[in-house]
Formats: sequence, structure tokens, C-alpha cells
Amino acid sequence: MPRSTEAALPPSAVTADDLDRAVQLAVSVLRQAPPTAWDGRAGSLEWDCWETVEHLSDDLFAYAVQLGPRRPPLEGNVPFVWESRRAGGPANAVHADRAAGPAGLLQVLEASGALLVAMVRTTPPEVRAHHVFGVSDPEGFAAMGAVETLVHTHDLAEGLGLAWNPPADLCTRVLARLFPDVPEAADPWSTLLWATGRAELPGHPRRTTWRWDASVRG
Repeated sequence: MPRSTEAALPPSAVTADDLDRAVQLAVSVLRQAPPTAWDGRAGSLEWDCWETVEHLSDDLFAYAVQLGPRRPPLEGNVPFVWESRRAGGPANAVHADRAAGPAGLLQVLEASGALLVAMVRTTPPEVRAHHVFGVSDPEGFAAMGAVETLVHTHDLAEGLGLAWNPPADLCTRVLARLFPDVPEAADPWSTLLWATGRAELPGHPRRTTWRWDASVRG
């Protein structure tokens, strides 16, 4: 399989290392949660914290497998079965064994992140694959995995009573890759939360609907 092409990417690109950093930071923070807290609601989401980690794990898994075929699909998703385990719950292909407890849940998250990190690191940059927000490249899937990790860890931190303030440089690169229309700001983390409908931003109305642009530019 082709080796990493990250050295050829511009400094502003989102890389496999960025994604790995986001996942490892998220897992480290979430390990601080008390074992009894996982049934509580995750911030403003309708899901509980356990379901939200499963959803995040599923996002990372889904992005990894989308890059997996020799000819990735351009018109739809690789046809895994995604299903909810309760009415209103997230539709996932990935579910953690409840008997393994929170430690097992976070192991599922870390393993799913590692799958996407490996695919981004080894997939040639010219490869394209479908995403509903635009046909994308490995860097785009790294950025999508990173933004899912950053903002859902925010949701989880709110629900679990934890502090979460990810690195500004990582937020800046994610914003540049997926949200080219958002205003520049001194605090890129606050801007990313605003861009994903989770926070106010001075001088701008709060977003009630939003989406990123995964398409390849340039």
C-alpha cells in the first residue's frame, strides 16, 4: 500500500497526525468522566453520552471504510447497515459492548480513530470518495474526522462536566479546510463551535442550520 504523502502537503493541510492528535486528546479527557455519568445527555444533543461516543466512533469508522475500496464510491456510501438501537438514537454500524463499560467504549473510539488515521496516512492524495457534503480526498476525510471529534467531545464534555479546549492550530486548519466561508477570529475554537451551531459569535447570528464543504478546492 502506498506510504504517507503528508510531507508533500501544504502547512495548512489537515493531516493524519492532526486527526490522531484530536482523537488521543479526546480519549484522554473522556477517561476523566465518572463511570456513572455516561447515561446523561450529551450537551445540546438528544443522545446520551454513551450513544454520542458510539456515534463519533461510527463517524470515524465510516470515513475510514469510505476510503477503503480500490475504487471508492463517488455516488454513495459503502453499504454497511446503519441502524438505531432505540427510537431517536443514532443510526450506527458501530456499537460498543455495554458489558465492557466506559473503558471499553473509549477503546472502541480509539480503535475507530486509528482506522481512519491509517487510511488517511496511506491513501494517495488524488483518491476521491463520496461524502454527502461533497466528494472529498484523504485530507478532507481527516478534517471531517477531526471536526467530528472536536465538536462531539465538546458535547460530551458538557454532559460529563469536563473541561475541553482543543489546540487553536488544529481548529484553524479544520476551519480553513471545511468552513472557508466563516469569518476569521482571534479564537478559532469559538469560531468552530459557532460554525457548527453550538455557540454564539460576537457580531454574527447563531447558526440554526449548518454544513461544511468537503469538496476538493484548487
